[in-house]
Amino acid sequence: MLQPDWFIRANLKPRHLQLLVALDRHRHIGRAAASLNLSQPAVSLSLGELEKGLGLALFERHARGVTPNAYGECLVRHAQQLLAGLEQAREELQALQTGAAGKILVGALPAVTTALLPQALAAYKREYPTSQVMVSEGAMDKLLPMLRAGELDLLVGRLMTRVADDVSEDVLYDGLNVVVVRGDHPLARRRKLRWPDLQYCAWVLPPAGSLAREPLEAALRQQGMALPRDAIETLSNSVIAGYLQHTQAVGLLSWLVARPLTRSGVLAILPLDLPDPRRPIGVTWLKQRPLPPAAQRLVAFLKQEIRALG
Repeated sequence: MLQPDWFIRANLKPRHLQLLVALDRHRHIGRAAASLNLSQPAVSLSLGELEKGLGLALFERHARGVTPNAYGECLVRHAQQLLAGLEQAREELQALQTGAAGKILVGALPAVTTALLPQALAAYKREYPTSQVMVSEGAMDKLLPMLRAGELDLLVGRLMTRVADDVSEDVLYDGLNVVVVRGDHPLARRRKLRWPDLQYCAWVLPPAGSLAREPLEAALRQQGMALPRDAIETLSNSVIAGYLQHTQAVGLLSWLVARPLTRSGVLAILPLDLPDPRRPIGVTWLKQRPLPPAAQRLVAFLKQEIRALG
């Protein structure tokens, strides 16, 4: 029978939380000990005390190291969140003491890294120049675990298809993609254009399974067209824009990213409709860890930039 209530309330210490996270990260008692500047016997003793106090084995021991079992994974997840909360509290107290605006850990998905997020960050830093901001770029499958581990305060980008029970979301805009080519592309001069006119074009495609690919696949299915065989796949806005400028390929970009490039003549938007995106652009954070004040201010600047763009 589980006996952790008294132990968690009276005896669980931050050092136990740090131990759990280190063991999960390194999966080896010796390497975990080195990361904590402790001896291997001290780590083994602390782990034994923790498991005895809880009345549960948390890690499976084997020749190559240790692996958390279901109980260990549960406790590690909460340890990560608790340590992140303590770090957030420390930073907010320090910000209040020094008059700074705090620190923000932002996870950025590709749809916002070229235009929206940089513009909002520039406006935010003009208002709060001493605030620290760290941005990690990646796909949802990389950033969501970082959010859950407390390594990020919020995610900015295309929202999930199905909202997980542990996260909250706030929509910023619809996230519509547009079909783009280089500014002097022959297709850019066509007054009338249909999807079959692109049948033999090279493409820059979003990777299979990515959030941006679904509307394109739906549009091609509606026209009875297969995915192009001459294609590269990437979610990088800079790679997409650069590749299109050097080739006759066709690609997809968020209208927010494409807008300044089309105004300067670098790219052109083709008059082809894509199905409405099922997942708009927005902000994601953990329900049990409300956004810190600095992150709330950044979200306000994101919304301000959207309003400015109409």
